[in-house]
Amino acid sequence: MTATDVAALNRQPFTLYMMGILLYMAVGSLAYGYASAIIGTTLGQPSFYAYFPVLTTSQGAGLIGTMNGLYFAGGFFGVLCYPLVADRLGRKMAIAVALIIVTISGAFLAGSVHIAEFIVFRFIAGFGAFPLIIGVPTWAAEIAPPKYRGAVVEIHALGYCLGYAVQGWIGLGFYFWTEPVAWRVPLAFQSIFPLFLLGGLYWLPESPRFLMMKGRTEEAKKILLRVHQKPKEEHSLFVAAEILQISKQIELDRQMSASWLDLIRKPSNRKRCLLTAGMTWSISSTGVLVINNYGPIIYKSLNFSPVEQLLYPAGWSTMTFGINLFVPFYIDRIARNKFAAAGVGGAGLCLAVFTALIAEYLPTNNTSGLKAAVGMLFIFNFFIAAFLEGIQYAFFSEIWPNHLRAKGMSFAFANFCVSCILWLQIAPTAFDNIHWRYYIVFIVISCVMAVVMWFFYPNTRGMPLEEVAQLFGDAEDVAVYQRELAAVGDLSALEDTVIYTSDHLAEEKHQGVHAEVENDGSQRGDTRPATLV
Repeated sequence: MTATDVAALNRQPFTLYMMGILLYMAVGSLAYGYASAIIGTTLGQPSFYAYFPVLTTSQGAGLIGTMNGLYFAGGFFGVLCYPLVADRLGRKMAIAVALIIVTISGAFLAGSVHIAEFIVFRFIAGFGAFPLIIGVPTWAAEIAPPKYRGAVVEIHALGYCLGYAVQGWIGLGFYFWTEPVAWRVPLAFQSIFPLFLLGGLYWLPESPRFLMMKGRTEEAKKILLRVHQKPKEEHSLFVAAEILQISKQIELDRQMSASWLDLIRKPSNRKRCLLTAGMTWSISSTGVLVINNYGPIIYKSLNFSPVEQLLYPAGWSTMTFGINLFVPFYIDRIARNKFAAAGVGGAGLCLAVFTALIAEYLPTNNTSGLKAAVGMLFIFNFFIAAFLEGIQYAFFSEIWPNHLRAKGMSFAFANFCVSCILWLQIAPTAFDNIHWRYYIVFIVISCVMAVVMWFFYPNTRGMPLEEVAQLFGDAEDVAVYQRELAAVGDLSALEDTVIYTSDHLAEEKHQGVHAEVENDGSQRGDTRPATLV
């Protein structure tokens, strides 16, 4: 193989088509973000408390904690059910089912007439929303080229950050509407975004790795070519090698068991579980969910006005979205472990300063000191947004092999749900009783885990998904390495894979058919053999 061929093999294009489908799929991420965050602004609406006066009694703190806790309890069961659909019917079908549930739950939340009904549908909303937090980044990671995988998966984080921001401003806007139903309208918006994605989901491609696992190799090849080959590129050596590597790996993966017990049978998988749980708990234990979901309550405790109680969270979410616009440009330039450690450690240090400020100035109601505390929260948010919103989705999708990826991602976010149930359920009571001391727990965990991730977590940046197993001592589970393909002296090792040329694909698109393509020269429109180049 010539130096030109090696360079071509290493060239990983980022096509406009791939960008388009990723941005459209990110509407699912937006739907998750909106559904998860809307409770924050709902708790800041006077009309909500007027309709449910029980929340203003001594039972109020417990009921508010239950609203948040049951959402994540629903998420816990939702993520455990995700592999049942994703591994059997496809990544797209799993996303579709989740979108339908989020749509229905949003309608019932907006129409709730009793606090018990509202709480039940918070559970159902979580059951539907959390498969989206797995399904969208898993689908994106399985479509993305290795070089840009972090940036591609970061689009998921960008989507749900936009969902957080949108709900913040919608909630603030409806605060000024004095009608008794003002709290219902923002909740009804929860149903709009999933409906928008459902309308076009059919035309998005399925994960090529899932298709190969199901023996639908020709469909997978066509999708990889459509996504990764530039329109004017007649042949892509990178795509050819990618198809070969994935297909060989899938052949090997089919010989392996993929039950839930396989997550703990092998030492390497137990290590994956430990790393997954560690990163999940580290990020949720920064306290970011507590600050976001109880934003209005926190700002109320700092003696800010009702409008400011909604304005600051909206500004917080908008800042998060703005920062995440830049993350795709640098996430793949920094080692994954150091990237996450910087975020957790920076957030922990900022939260320590915030805690010191409110401990000092809250008893005296010093306005300048409390404003400085709010400013520190926004610096805290910088570290969350710049380092932690997307890294976990990239890392989890990379460390788990193809046949266990859906279950591995489910395990990750089942841990996330449990941690959120813990922190959010006890938060209202903790704020009422130990006040600022509650944040000390988050500070300690963050600082310790930042050190652990920096020194003991592996770096998976830029590696093909099929090769990450070597980092866990499973080199024998890697069917073929890209460096081996680059070292091939000729192209004979790649000749089993068929390349559909861009001319042929354009012809198919023009004709509007999806005919089976045979491996002969007449179908290709020329007399060359059906090899990779």
